[in-house]
Amino acid sequence: MLNRVVLIGRLTKDPELRYTPTGVAVTNFTLAIDRNYKNAQGERETDFIPCVVYRQLAEFTANYLAKGKMAAVDGRIQVRSFTTDDGQKRWVTEVVADQVHLLSPKDSGGQESSAPSGSRSLGREVSLDDDIPF
Repeated sequence: MLNRVVLIGRLTKDPELRYTPTGVAVTNFTLAIDRNYKNAQGERETDFIPCVVYRQLAEFTANYLAKGKMAAVDGRIQVRSFTTDDGQKRWVTEVVADQVHLLSPKDSGGQESSAPSGSRSLGREVSLDDDIPF
């Protein structure tokens, strides 16, 4: 069996860091990812993918990612359910991230992001419409 997903998108809001009762760090965030085609009205549609990260990677994500920053996520899709207080069963589909990489370009002040070594940063975003020099 194979359950693998790789996503690149922008965070819709700042990541939310919390801790489980046993002290495990958990961070939730949502990636906005444009589709590669336009709809009948000529507009691009966007998918909003919920992601969850655990332990040290959760703390890294909460400290170095922010709303609007571009990130790459490598992980797996997980479906879970829970029962609400009024007895209704709810289903949640989310990506459990094994790896998160910062992809946002340099800050407007010309400074590299302050991410620790081991994370990657691209110099600029490349559009499919850009003229590729190779």
